[in-house]
Amino acid sequence: MKLAEAQSKMQHTVEATQRAFNTIRTGRANASLLDKVQVEYYGTPTPLKSLANISTPDASTILIQPYDRSSLNIVEKAISLSDVGLTPSNDGSVIRLNIPPLTSDRRKELVKLAAKYAEEGRVGIRNIRRDAIDSIRKQEKNAEISEDESRDQQDELQKLTNKYTARIDELLAEKEKDITTV
Repeated sequence: MKLAEAQSKMQHTVEATQRAFNTIRTGRANASLLDKVQVEYYGTPTPLKSLANISTPDASTILIQPYDRSSLNIVEKAISLSDVGLTPSNDGSVIRLNIPPLTSDRRKELVKLAAKYAEEGRVGIRNIRRDAIDSIRKQEKNAEISEDESRDQQDELQKLTNKYTARIDELLAEKEKDITTV
């Protein structure tokens, strides 16, 4: 595994962690809360964002307007069955999700969830580092690179690992601030 490949994989891991953070509800309405919602549309699980226009008209409301009005009820059912934790209200043309204020206990749970997602991201980065180091050592063993080159690449890899784990820690701090800010 080349350093550029390891760096690319680490960047993707950070982006995946950011997407996971986006699915955590804060006190404000955010359309990305519905990213994981799948709707059974003509027998096929389809992402909600492919079937409807999702907007946030104010800080406490998410508005969902299906492109196909006949799918309104199945979209509402999919949201109800999802783990979003919000109750949809259907007025015949759009679905509204009202975001209630978070309790302090719920905020603590969400901070723990964010920490769990961050740890999963850090573990992913460390796994990428381990695989890259194994690859570098194999190249050294096969005399494809010198011992000095191997050491240099491993040092560079550790710097990349530190950079990307620090980025995940920054994202976690931002998310915790979002969750705990009333």
